[in-house]
Amino acid sequence: MSKRAFGMLLLALMLAAVTALAGCGTGGSDKKLVRIGEVTRSLFYAPQYVAIEKGFFEEEGLEIELTTTPGGDKTMTALLSNSIDVALVGSETSIYVYQQGADDPVINFAQLTQTDGTFLVAREKTESFDWNSLKGSVFLGQRKGGMPQMAGEFAMKKHGIDPHNDMELIQNVDFANIAPAFSSGTGDYVQLFEPTASIFEKEGRGYVVASFGTESGHLPYTVFMTKESFIDKNAETVQAFTDAVYKAQQWVDENSAEAIADVVLPYFENVDRDILVSSLDRYKQQGSFATDPIVDVDEWNNLLDVITSAGELQERTEHDVLVNTDFAEKAIAEGEK
Repeated sequence: MSKRAFGMLLLALMLAAVTALAGCGTGGSDKKLVRIGEVTRSLFYAPQYVAIEKGFFEEEGLEIELTTTPGGDKTMTALLSNSIDVALVGSETSIYVYQQGADDPVINFAQLTQTDGTFLVAREKTESFDWNSLKGSVFLGQRKGGMPQMAGEFAMKKHGIDPHNDMELIQNVDFANIAPAFSSGTGDYVQLFEPTASIFEKEGRGYVVASFGTESGHLPYTVFMTKESFIDKNAETVQAFTDAVYKAQQWVDENSAEAIADVVLPYFENVDRDILVSSLDRYKQQGSFATDPIVDVDEWNNLLDVITSAGELQERTEHDVLVNTDFAEKAIAEGEK
């Protein structure tokens, strides 16, 4: 073989190697990367982890980069600064951004959870809980203006409890430190997500006496959202994303807590499987996981009522301003074919 022929062959091999390497990145060149920022790592978001682990996003031609961005403020900052493409966070954050006069509003396009995900946990075990027991107690609450706290206050007011006058309300503890603070002796009652609530029950550190999710009704509690400009430029990607979410929602609805636990276990390696199962079953029983991605008008209006009751709403932002149901409706229609 001549030097020229050998050189041409070597060049061809090098080009082939470069092409192969280019296709061996995380997800490959044919996959569209979508960066998700989740407000916290929570069993409450099980359908999201199912969508990743069962390959539903991959089936839709998407590669997912999942980051936990602790807190609504940090998650929204990451979205607005283009550090992430899609935020998984409470719908109230999109309203707050809009009320601040954002030129590029944040649009809710796919709902994941449809109730509050917290439970009222008492330090002492009781056979029959009476909401009036909260009067005169020390209550370890959540962040002011956040959905857990607002939904909790909304539920308490339904039962004639004024959370700011009938009890000592503690709200200066960071989200990550609320459970440890209660465990170390702060408060008579606390508001906790799963699986922490079930862990506390198992260890005798607290007892679930009521569900704020059941008490506050259906809400667009945790929703996938993105900037309007991202939707305008990436409508096909948003549709593919929503299609994958819907597949996961249907799978979660049709499968047992045990089956779901086995899928999401890699995201909660420090939690016993039996705790995952009981927590998932609790969420399934109260209908916390949305079975489709649509944020409907009634849910949105209930959200506005909850925020108004908490004194955090400047004016009501109507459903059609910050919600786009086109992608969810198309996902459902395609799924029924």
